Amino acid sequence: MITVYDCRNGQLVRQTDGFALGAESVWIDLLNPTAEDEALIEQALGVDVPTKDEVREIEASSRFYEEDGATFMTTFIVHFPDNTTPVTSTVTFVLKDNRLVTVRYVEPKSFPMFVARAEKGAVACTSGGALMIGLVESLIMRTADVIERIQDDVDKLTHNVFNLNTARRDSSRRLDVLLKQTGKEGDLVSRVLESATSLDRTMHFFRDTARERGFDPRVIQRIDVAQRDILSLMEHTRFLTNRISFLLEATLGMISTEQNQIIKLFSVMAVMLMPPTLVASIYGMNFKHMPELEWPLGYPLALLAMVLAAVIPYVYFRRKGWL
Repeated sequence: MITVYDCRNGQLVRQTDGFALGAESVWIDLLNPTAEDEALIEQALGVDVPTKDEVREIEASSRFYEEDGATFMTTFIVHFPDNTTPVTSTVTFVLKDNRLVTVRYVEPKSFPMFVARAEKGAVACTSGGALMIGLVESLIMRTADVIERIQDDVDKLTHNVFNLNTARRDSSRRLDVLLKQTGKEGDLVSRVLESATSLDRTMHFFRDTARERGFDPRVIQRIDVAQRDILSLMEHTRFLTNRISFLLEATLGMISTEQNQIIKLFSVMAVMLMPPTLVASIYGMNFKHMPELEWPLGYPLALLAMVLAAVIPYVYFRRKGWL
């Protein structure tokens, strides 16, 4: 889908009469573009729109380059399509003349947030560079919100790990749940750090491009501020990474301690049963006067005792949460 935005009287205005590029057209947004959409943009602007497979390449030369008078910059972002599961995707920024082209295959909340502000005239939309830094600022704010959410979840996780006041039969299950939650938070933090690192590299390339092309000094100043914000987010994300690693080690240590307690109990029980086993091994229950030998139901009762001897420990261990 192609969406064209014009800048009129300092406000961003969305075109509703189809694809028509004019002097006021400053932003072309491609969301899940088809081959026909890409061909239309390539013909109108004279640039080669990168495909979905091309923007996934990790080498810098494939994500930051200049071609046909246009500058291409691809960054990784984290978003939540179902509000629960994090997904890492890409957004490609293309600066050609005074226009910005964005190529994306997701609908992160930062884009509609930026559009809503720009339509009210709250952000500058006079050039493609101003629009790009505005979008990046929205991505930074959204990333900061995600980090704050992770911070709250990690605080709750820390309280649950070090204030585990459940019965022993529930502690193993509880520790298993905490271990999975810690793993989820660790995965989310790693995705956020990857996104922040990618944004930082994008800003470095964008700043060099802005200086070479003589962009508005205010845009360059906003790029510098955005870089400092990204660095602070990266620093805080690394702190959360270390904290989650500590929680993971603590949880694994508590699981190990729980298992050691169970093994200790089994060892004590085995030692307690060794003397009776030794006596039975020596004498073999070979006595002349054994009243049970004359019982008509002695054999069935013996079988029943064997079954109970196996079932009762199993039920006991299950209730304790050891099995």
